[in-house]
Amino acid sequence: MNALPPPHSPQPALLAALNGQRPARTPVWFMRQAGRSLPEYRQLRAQVNLPMLEACLNPQVVAQATLQPVRRHGVDAAIFFSDIMVPLRLAGVDVEIKPQVGPVLSTPIRTRDDVERLLGCGFGQGTWASHDGATHQGAEGVAALREAIALILTELGTPAQAPKPGAPQQGAPQPLAGAQPTDPAQAEPAAAAQPAVAASATMPAAQATPATQPTPEAQPASPAQVQAATWTPLIGFGGAPFTLAAYLVEGKPSRDHLAARSLMHADPPTWDLLMRWCAQVTGDFIALQISCGASAAQLFDSWAGSLSPTDYRERVAPYSALAIARAREAISPTTGKAAPLIHFATGSARLLPQMLAAGAQAVGVDDRTELDWAIGQLGGSCPVQGNLNPALLTAPWPVIEQAIVECLRAGRQAPGHVFNLGHGVPPTTDPAVLTRIVEFVHKESL
Repeated sequence: MNALPPPHSPQPALLAALNGQRPARTPVWFMRQAGRSLPEYRQLRAQVNLPMLEACLNPQVVAQATLQPVRRHGVDAAIFFSDIMVPLRLAGVDVEIKPQVGPVLSTPIRTRDDVERLLGCGFGQGTWASHDGATHQGAEGVAALREAIALILTELGTPAQAPKPGAPQQGAPQPLAGAQPTDPAQAEPAAAAQPAVAASATMPAAQATPATQPTPEAQPASPAQVQAATWTPLIGFGGAPFTLAAYLVEGKPSRDHLAARSLMHADPPTWDLLMRWCAQVTGDFIALQISCGASAAQLFDSWAGSLSPTDYRERVAPYSALAIARAREAISPTTGKAAPLIHFATGSARLLPQMLAAGAQAVGVDDRTELDWAIGQLGGSCPVQGNLNPALLTAPWPVIEQAIVECLRAGRQAPGHVFNLGHGVPPTTDPAVLTRIVEFVHKESL
């Protein structure tokens, strides 16, 4: 897994950091980097006027939303624009993302019979209905995801064919007409709910900045080496089994996930069946993204923080490990090897060692946890991702700058560090602040 790419294709900074190396500069990306904070994203969503889950299955929309943050901010990675509910929909689960509410199921999954009905359909094997009443096969959705990734990689590049910085590539997805206003005040509000998990954001390709700072060595690279790797990694992602199960059992967003936690204790065999199915579905979803060209991935557990360490260790972690193992079976054609995985959960301070033990190469740290303390809990044994507090994004710049410096200082205690927020970008964030953060991290970490 730590084998380096061929000498003619130095690693981008993100992959170097996830492989426990020290690239020339600390790589940066943001969870929820595409979304309501970006005027071009709001314009895109308003223009296509599709429900969220249908937007996630439209290749052009997915490609544009994924690429927008790379173009605008110069981040070191794109993250695939999607939603953790997508694999459930493609497995035939009747789920919608309702504006101002979140994922809502027509029928919650709460009994053994309910779970056994799920077992007949895996990822891409169900049917789903679009807003116009048309029925679609899960395989159609899988094909759309493949097409979207192909479009994305055309612009991001690969080790074999890296794009020139700032130059759109032949066949690269072009901005949809009117989708990227020059004046943020002209942007229309989104027509549907926004993604529940990380996605990516942008500026026109002609204004793009090189998104990577690669090195194949543990020591900082020379300027020549830094300029050599001009392709940008794509990060795949999927929701962790517990988060999927929580939505399935609750049938809607919940603050305490009481129904899900009750099922895990009241009926362990049924809970085991449900969690195994969720692990398989999300593992296959991530594996698809990797097999199509994603060179890293993240397992995202929104609700693990509601669990006790014992419940997490005994009734959740084994299934996260199953999903990770399933994802790691995939080989990325971009790198020719399995993709390093980041394991992230909110409210996870007490769970960090168990999250690492589940098999990911790196652990994401949320903003409720001090990064240096988290690194200590992990034994300083793995790369970390994190963890600027999103609440600071509206603070005066000197406050942000000080927090960044402290985060970078703490990150140096780990074998590798990917700079990120401790959670997603708030919708009210000024995009210029994110761009300034990327520029500062790159400069400060050189």
